[in-house]
Amino acid sequence: MFSTHDLRAGFARSLSAMYGTEVPAYNTLVDVSTAVNADVLAADPVRAERLGRIDRVTAERHGAIRVGTAAELRQVAQIFAALGMEPVGFYDLRGTEATSLPIVSTAFRPISAEALAINPFRVFTSVLVTDDRRYFDAGLQSELDAFLAGRTLFGDDVLTLAERAEADGGLPDALAQEFLRLATACFELSPEPVDRAWYGRLAAISGVAADIGGVPTTHINHLTPRVLDIDDLYRRMTERGITMIDEIQGPPRWDGPDVLLRQTSFKALAEPRRFREADGSISEGALSVRFGEVEQRGIALTPAGRDRYDRLIAEIDQRSAGLGAADRDAIKVEVWHREWPADEAGLLASGEGFFEFSAGRRGPGDPPTSLAGLVADGWLVATPIVYEDFLPRSAAGIFASNLDNQGRRDSSLEGSTRDADWIAEAVGRTVHDPSRLYAEQSRASVVSACVQLRIPTPLEVHR
Repeated sequence: MFSTHDLRAGFARSLSAMYGTEVPAYNTLVDVSTAVNADVLAADPVRAERLGRIDRVTAERHGAIRVGTAAELRQVAQIFAALGMEPVGFYDLRGTEATSLPIVSTAFRPISAEALAINPFRVFTSVLVTDDRRYFDAGLQSELDAFLAGRTLFGDDVLTLAERAEADGGLPDALAQEFLRLATACFELSPEPVDRAWYGRLAAISGVAADIGGVPTTHINHLTPRVLDIDDLYRRMTERGITMIDEIQGPPRWDGPDVLLRQTSFKALAEPRRFREADGSISEGALSVRFGEVEQRGIALTPAGRDRYDRLIAEIDQRSAGLGAADRDAIKVEVWHREWPADEAGLLASGEGFFEFSAGRRGPGDPPTSLAGLVADGWLVATPIVYEDFLPRSAAGIFASNLDNQGRRDSSLEGSTRDADWIAEAVGRTVHDPSRLYAEQSRASVVSACVQLRIPTPLEVHR
């Protein structure tokens, strides 16, 4: 019997093997990530495993896919439910950059600490917003909706097995293997010819729109291993002659605590594709769509911490307008040294980072009444909670860096409304709030540790 955890791990391996076959540079990315992680582990074992054991980090992946309709989103949600992955967070990439990204997204991932420790596979899943008039006029929307309605991304066979896996908590061995085969095949790059004229019309608006609505199937857009030193990886990939995007997205490299998420990628590669011409003939060509991303994860931030992060990124954007990546990074470092707590203790004291707590030693006398006091006096041991989610600005930045053109958007028009409630209705499932998940994990750990120590829980836990 394959449990949902077994299915998730098996799917992550199968998808990675498939993608490495289709995009060989991804294998290089994985090899370099593994080498960097081994070097960090050898040099500083404590740092290497501060945010997850090395076996978890080495196995960790996230992927990204794009669908066109709410119905397709509901179907892919069913496939991920079979893998123990639930929708978490809402990301609106339409207003993140001055580029044309007519999509909103959620992420499917495990939500319990236990499931994440077993295999933290995540899939960042975007859906096209065809009724957003900033991108699509009424005529093009009608054509696009008709095209999307006429395709089938996920067959009844894979969906039936997915429903059974979710209901039963897994599948018998033979059915599990069949499900993994079918599910992986759903995200392979199709050899079917692409209608050149139709694809070109959408690409003029957005390369992302063309990648979703200009082809009859979906495919894995990128896969992302986790690395412990993304700057070293960037250098090593460049030395191997692989062209990387200009910037590492997210916070800077500095000597304080890593927070949230840093990401970069190699540039999307020109891949051979067959095209159907206006006269019905088939020609050979190429499209640059898929790439290999890599991530370095840090500490999850509380809403207060996230507010500070967003404010500082806005300041950096303003100060670095028109500057190159090196100058922008220098400004990031200066701002971080000026504004961010210098260590984990500072993040804990300011209430800006999420931590998990375990029982330490019972001290003499009465315990402090505050969480920070309990940690400072050794009653509790604080371990940072790894950030398991995404940054819309960083995602948009990487997508945009891998587009052949920036597309167009009429900002004078009103965009259509999309939010987490819309995603929840589309998939028929609760969309979890990431901050609430981290807060619940942190609160539960405090209560458990205090029960073990036979002391009252600190006042903060009751708020």
